Amino acid sequence: MDADGLSTGATPIDYLRISVTDRCNLRCIYCMPAEGVHGLDHDDIMTYEELDLFARAAVAAGITRIRLTGGEPMVRKGLTGFIEMLSRIEPAPRLSLTTNGVLLAGRAAELKRAGLGRVNVSIDSLDPEVYRHMTRIGDLDSAMAGVRDAVEQGLDPVKLNVVVLKGVNDDPTAFGELTRELPVHVRFIEFMPYFDRKDRSYVPGHVIRERLGGLGPLEEAESPEGWGPAEYFRLRGAVGTLGTISSVSCHFCPSCNRLRVTADGRMRTCLFDSDGVDVKAAIRAGADPGRLREIIEGELERKRAEGDSRKPGPGSSHRATDHMSRIGG
Repeated sequence: MDADGLSTGATPIDYLRISVTDRCNLRCIYCMPAEGVHGLDHDDIMTYEELDLFARAAVAAGITRIRLTGGEPMVRKGLTGFIEMLSRIEPAPRLSLTTNGVLLAGRAAELKRAGLGRVNVSIDSLDPEVYRHMTRIGDLDSAMAGVRDAVEQGLDPVKLNVVVLKGVNDDPTAFGELTRELPVHVRFIEFMPYFDRKDRSYVPGHVIRERLGGLGPLEEAESPEGWGPAEYFRLRGAVGTLGTISSVSCHFCPSCNRLRVTADGRMRTCLFDSDGVDVKAAIRAGADPGRLREIIEGELERKRAEGDSRKPGPGSSHRATDHMSRIGG
């Protein structure tokens, strides 16, 4: 462990994901059941002030990047103001947002002014009917309008996350063509069985890469922001890149650099943590930044000791103990 207590092996833990809400305006088939999930009560969600306090303690302990997730973070009121709060932390962390993009069009400029630097947009198909099927209620045109606004307003990088399901959206052709038009970074993510059920939707990342090779020569490309779990490549002459995130077939648990705070205020060192530490309760009991830092460092000791013992495997039904919409993915 380094002087700040933030490493597991050689990998520094410098990345915090904050789920600001468990609510979402879509019902993606791999994220939540068709009936949705019962929303947390208002008092069960950490306030922005509480999240800012935790973020300041995390930055003091070595966190340099903060990503806001959900649910869908843009359904929570006051998100722009919260980004402004985080942007005032010293030393300033790099701020990013994961969104489905439906509410992004027309707001990218204000988010950038508040301090947001980059955005990931979850879009699992460029076929309107398939997109509607996968999101159950989504409109592809609205999501793509958000992507284009983010690009036009200079958020960089703009990444597109595509969770691949066998026989549903496993033809990557349209996304490959999109990178010829827009400077976006498309990442094809292996489906990770999440609910308690047998599921044959899994498609290995190498299969997607082979199919992309049918569009033309693929050239290796650098990651748009340094270290990350994706392997990137580019179609010759394209302005954007393509990548695969093989979280199941080639897990990256040993090099994981993430902490998470769930929508109900639990800090997790792994997506598959059985419970996590209730930092919301600690803050409401009066914990100051110093005490919060002690909690963070204690959990990172546990993360180092456990290593990659909770890694998923192909075809497994290993699931986290809460819905993905509350954990933040």
